[in-house]
Amino acid sequence: MSFLAERTSRIDASGIRKVFALAANLENPINLSIGQPDFDVDDAVKQDAIAAIEAGLNTYTQTWGIEELREEASAYYQRRFGTPLENVMITSGVSGGLFLALLATIDPGDEVIFGDPYFVMYKHLVNLLGGVCKPLNTYPDFKLKPADVEAAVTDKTKLLIVNSPSNPTGVTLDRTELQGLADVAAKHGILVIADEIYEQFYYDDTPASMAGTCDNLLVLNGFSKMAAMTGWRVGFAAGPADVIQEMNTLQQYTFVCAPSFAQKAAVTALKTDLSEKIAAYKRKRDLIYEGLSRQFKVTKPGGAFYIFPEAPDGDGDAFVAKAIENNVLVIPGSVFSEQKTHFRLSFAADDATIVRGVEVLNKLAKEMG
Repeated sequence: MSFLAERTSRIDASGIRKVFALAANLENPINLSIGQPDFDVDDAVKQDAIAAIEAGLNTYTQTWGIEELREEASAYYQRRFGTPLENVMITSGVSGGLFLALLATIDPGDEVIFGDPYFVMYKHLVNLLGGVCKPLNTYPDFKLKPADVEAAVTDKTKLLIVNSPSNPTGVTLDRTELQGLADVAAKHGILVIADEIYEQFYYDDTPASMAGTCDNLLVLNGFSKMAAMTGWRVGFAAGPADVIQEMNTLQQYTFVCAPSFAQKAAVTALKTDLSEKIAAYKRKRDLIYEGLSRQFKVTKPGGAFYIFPEAPDGDGDAFVAKAIENNVLVIPGSVFSEQKTHFRLSFAADDATIVRGVEVLNKLAKEMG
């Protein structure tokens, strides 16, 4: 007899964790797998967190989050994109916000559209809740297109998830492209979830948000990437009042609230100038793209800190296994896709690690090519 719920059979253990297990015995690996910044939380943000703890801000907050951070999140979008956010609530990271959003909206049989490749949580959380995933093939340019979304819509379509800049490809959508997706969703009465966790990481084009593109929009953002606060678990969501209210009710019975001291420090994080860090990441992007493009078919990422090359023999799983045998830690594309032709690297690493990794990967590609 199994004590497990049937729903647990609908999800797999994280493919990324499986790779980490495979690489557990590596000594000092060339690690190009980590999806978190290699810079630390700013000192000013740390000091505000310490001050909040010492001042006694160690209790529960309102489930909505502290008013100061809710207001600052809206003001941040006004400053950055010219559109304030409405009905802001604070979540336990963007992952927490995504889970609450899906829990509040998905019934068994509801269809959810998103681009393939996709962030791993989309597929597994939708499956967990009994929804139906409709990943749309975006190879080779990795851009989700309005015409493809419209062609996939049925009377069961409930949600469209848009992630720009993208994990795992680093591809970005501009304002016109985002508006096109919003128009299709509005036409068919579909709720859009805009996962904007990487919106600070635009390297070539003007940063763009879906905020203000349509009324049926839920924006998710947070501090794990822009402020390196991965372990602090703070994010925010904003969107239709009825959806946010239900997410808030669900948060009462799940996460309760985001960490109180971290919420206070996040106010400062939203006011921090990241231009030097973004410039450094653009240089890392150029370094890894120019290095890999000598041996791999690869799309130049316009944002985030990932790049998604095609494996030289079209088998990303096999190539990743070979890379790990050679002490380079990368992630197979099949973790993020219905295809297994590619693999993902993170360039959130120091320059020396990037150079070493590129050298080994190019050598392997040449041997296998």
